[in-house]
Amino acid sequence: MSIETKVHLNKETRDALRELLTLNIDSRDGFRAASEKMDDVTVGSLCQTLAMQRQAQADELARILEINAENPDRSGSFAAQAHRIWMEIREALSPDNTYALLAEAERGEDHIKQAYEETLKKSAGSAVTDVLNQQYGQVKAAHDRVRMLRDEYAD
Repeated sequence: MSIETKVHLNKETRDALRELLTLNIDSRDGFRAASEKMDDVTVGSLCQTLAMQRQAQADELARILEINAENPDRSGSFAAQAHRIWMEIREALSPDNTYALLAEAERGEDHIKQAYEETLKKSAGSAVTDVLNQQYGQVKAAHDRVRMLRDEYAD
C-alpha cells in the first residue's frame, strides 16, 4: 500500500474530488441563475459572490485532479439542470421570488454541504484534507447565510 500524496491520490479520493467538482459547478450555475432572477439587489449580489466562490473551489479541485493525470469534467450534472428548471417554475408560481429562490438555493446548499461532510469522513487523513476542510468551511458559511436570508424572507 503506497502513501497518498497530493500528486498521487488514491482512486477513492479522486472519485470524491470529481463528485465535489461537479457539485461546485452545479452550485455556481445555480447561484448565477438565481442572481439573474433575484428582485433583491443585495441578495442578488450575494449570489454572484457565492457563484465566484464556487468557481474558485471548482478550479482548485480541477487543478488537483489534473496533477493526478485526470481530465476533470467541468460541465455540471443533469440533476442540477433539472433543479434550475424547477427553480424557474417555482419562481413563476411564487408571489415572492426572493423567498422562492432562496428556498431552492438552500436546498442545493444542503446537498453540497452534506457531500463535503461525507467526503471528509471517508477521506480522513487524505493528502487533500486541508483543501477539503477549507472549502467545507466556505460551503457551511454560505449555507448558513442562505438559510438565514431564506428565513428572513419567509415572513
